[in-house]
Amino acid sequence: MSTSAPPGNRFERRRAETRQALVRSARQILAETGDTSASIQAIAERADVGFGSFYNHFESKAELFDAAVADALEELGQTFDEHLRGIDDPAELVAAGFRLSARLADSRPELMQVLRHRGLGHIHSDSGLAVRAARDLEVGIASGRFAMADPAIAVTALGGSLLALVELRFARPDLAGDEAAANLAEMLLRMLGVPAEDARDVARRPLPDLD
Repeated sequence: MSTSAPPGNRFERRRAETRQALVRSARQILAETGDTSASIQAIAERADVGFGSFYNHFESKAELFDAAVADALEELGQTFDEHLRGIDDPAELVAAGFRLSARLADSRPELMQVLRHRGLGHIHSDSGLAVRAARDLEVGIASGRFAMADPAIAVTALGGSLLALVELRFARPDLAGDEAAANLAEMLLRMLGVPAEDARDVARRPLPDLD
């Protein structure tokens, strides 16, 4: 789970721990059902914190669930940073991100269920995956690796495709996830202007181990 710098004293640490427990509780609820109708009492009980503590951190359930989604997406972005470090080719970063997502559906199901249920409203967020995708696309466009001129349109296409891939992984666990992700990545690279033969090769380069 994504975290900020550790608080400096005992009171601040306990306050941060309580807030994170509430966020973790909301993430679990979103992962299980995507439903935000749970009562504040139920959320607090799941977090094992007092009901009154909720309003020390959040003004409403909507604010809490927004924080939970942002927390999950930032954790996902940090996971990408960790496992794709050292890849310089923007095309390979795009392809590896899709293939990594397919594997995370198996190894980090709670995280990916949050993306599945709530990711659509965050495709153009200024944090998490969206900002990283925009960065890589801009590098690819500036270098001539990608032919698409508008990064915002490209982010929309990639974000929507990623959500569809995640949905497919949970709806059809019998399908070969790695192959489906590689095929989709190849199609998207061609959409971005990568030549067909190159796109096929890039979409199937070895991935780092998630363990």
